[in-house]
Amino acid sequence: MRDTLERLAREGAPPADAAGLAASARTGDVDAMAGLAGLWLHVAASAPHLVVPVYDATCAGWTGSAPRAPAVAPGGSAASIPTEFWSAFWDLVTDPATGSDAGDITVRTAALSGMVDPALRHAVAAAALAYPGVPDAVATGWPEPFTLAALEVCPPGSIGHALYRLVVDNGFDLEVLDRSTLDLDALPEPLGWLNARILQCHDLWHQLGGYETTVLHEVAISGFQLGQFGHHYSSMFLAVTLATAVARQPLGVPIVVETVAAAYRHGRESPPLLGVPWQRLWHRPIDDLRGHLGVTPFASPFPADLIEQLTAAS
Repeated sequence: MRDTLERLAREGAPPADAAGLAASARTGDVDAMAGLAGLWLHVAASAPHLVVPVYDATCAGWTGSAPRAPAVAPGGSAASIPTEFWSAFWDLVTDPATGSDAGDITVRTAALSGMVDPALRHAVAAAALAYPGVPDAVATGWPEPFTLAALEVCPPGSIGHALYRLVVDNGFDLEVLDRSTLDLDALPEPLGWLNARILQCHDLWHQLGGYETTVLHEVAISGFQLGQFGHHYSSMFLAVTLATAVARQPLGVPIVVETVAAAYRHGRESPPLLGVPWQRLWHRPIDDLRGHLGVTPFASPFPADLIEQLTAAS
């Protein structure tokens, strides 16, 4: 399994091969599962310009059809994956505790993203600009911070009130992390802008897109973000998630791939959301706002709390 995954992660393959691997993985072929995980890791750690071709082909092979969305073909070449990346990757994938602590897997996955070829940041930045809506969103200027004071006065049923309740009731930070401590200005454009925006909008997209705050739907919303603008952390997280399932519980692979394919399709087929002027829309009811923006709720192929149910049963 390791040999197959590492070979495809290092060397890649024609993106269309993801369709055949996905179709074979659906039948229970563990080698195909490892190969698909390798291609997902290839686009995360080596070739971000191939995110859409590989994931579109994954959808086609798994579900029978690719997303109906504009092509995204930024061009570029694959970077080499540093040797030191692999020990950290396999330590994370084979650690029995992986997945039991959301904060831990976030930190360790982010660390993996920092261990790739330094030139990859520029490739990620160039690829992001090829997604619909990204250049226009970036042109609006640095995102102004959201405030709890503005959300607190929003009427019940509105998107602002839903975000306020999610943050306050769960003890979340409004922007996940303090952007001022992250040196986002040092990243190649538009990565600084994109990282600031994702810190703002992750929990907001949970509400608008119909994603719950469960383990499975955190995987799902990463697929949504990947489909929207090729979010680099999401691509690394999804590669780790699939590789972990292959290595530790192949019977769980269909749950992962089916969920990611559905959410990625949701992101690809939804209108671009990065540039939405949210502060002007806090008062709008969620259903009304979905109609206004052309967004349908995520059609989850499994119960949102499936992983929690399985964990409790075991």
